Amino acid sequence: MPIAMRQLGNTSAYVTELGFGSAPLGDLFQKVSDPRSRSTLRAAWKAGIRYYDTSPWYGYGKSELRIGDFLRNKKNNSYILSTKVGRVFKATRNLQNFEKGAWSGGLPFDHIYDYSYDGIMRSYEDSLIRFGINQIDLLLIHDLDPFYHNEAQIHAYLNQLFTSGYRALSELKASGDIKGIGAGLNKTGMMLRFLELMPLDFFIVAMPYTLLDQDALDHELPRCVDDGIGIIIGAVFASGILVTGPTETSTYGYMPATSEIKEKTRRIQVICTQHNVPLAAAALQFPLFHSAVASVIPGAIKPEYVETNLSNFNFPIPPDLWLELKSEGLIREDAPTPE
Repeated sequence: MPIAMRQLGNTSAYVTELGFGSAPLGDLFQKVSDPRSRSTLRAAWKAGIRYYDTSPWYGYGKSELRIGDFLRNKKNNSYILSTKVGRVFKATRNLQNFEKGAWSGGLPFDHIYDYSYDGIMRSYEDSLIRFGINQIDLLLIHDLDPFYHNEAQIHAYLNQLFTSGYRALSELKASGDIKGIGAGLNKTGMMLRFLELMPLDFFIVAMPYTLLDQDALDHELPRCVDDGIGIIIGAVFASGILVTGPTETSTYGYMPATSEIKEKTRRIQVICTQHNVPLAAAALQFPLFHSAVASVIPGAIKPEYVETNLSNFNFPIPPDLWLELKSEGLIREDAPTPE
């Protein structure tokens, strides 16, 4: 059964409701071999996924190379591809002290943050070369938030973007080189700051709207609905715990889960079990009930994970499950769910 598509905000891009987030293909936390990467992407295509998101940041270019290697032989306009700007890369000259961070493998490239006109244009052209594809559908300003920067840095980079870099994005959209301008964020609070400075078409948000956190319903998501701004949910499983359930090694927000988060997850999981619904299925489907959300983009490091995601995406969930989660105070009353 084909995966339904939704228009992303007011752009001309239509994305599959289930997309593919490719940070894991940059060797996030563990290495992924080239053969396994290719087989995982083949499984995603076979499943009907036609929206692929990546970034130069994922494995310092490795994810983009892998996505490009897979997609460049597909027919034009048969998929939607998004990547990100804000970091510029160059070959490291000090392999012995090269910092990999969260990337278990990746490529030996250093980066600087650059949200200027020239920095964004260089990042865009570098991505095209890594992809081996002559068009990127969607570009996002990446990680300009407290997850990576302190307040002084955020202020400086926003000023650089507002006075210089946004012009590059605007020109690319006006010329038809890209279909939409977005921002990829990790936390709530930054969406409105962006919109006060510049018009955007969509956001990819990693954490702010999941089964465990709906704070974005207060201000950010209503503003997006009012302005016709699309939303894509990145870390739909909250970086792990909404797949694994509460365990000793569960992660939430890419950090060890607190006892409070584990307990809340346990209570949600109990209700899911009572309705014979996998926790991951509820987590995957929940954000899509919101009218601003166009797609959820879980990652995968092997074909079996893609198949499991597809199964959970299609899993029938009785409306009573959502009603019970609300009555127990586990999701907000104003969170959109089926009647």
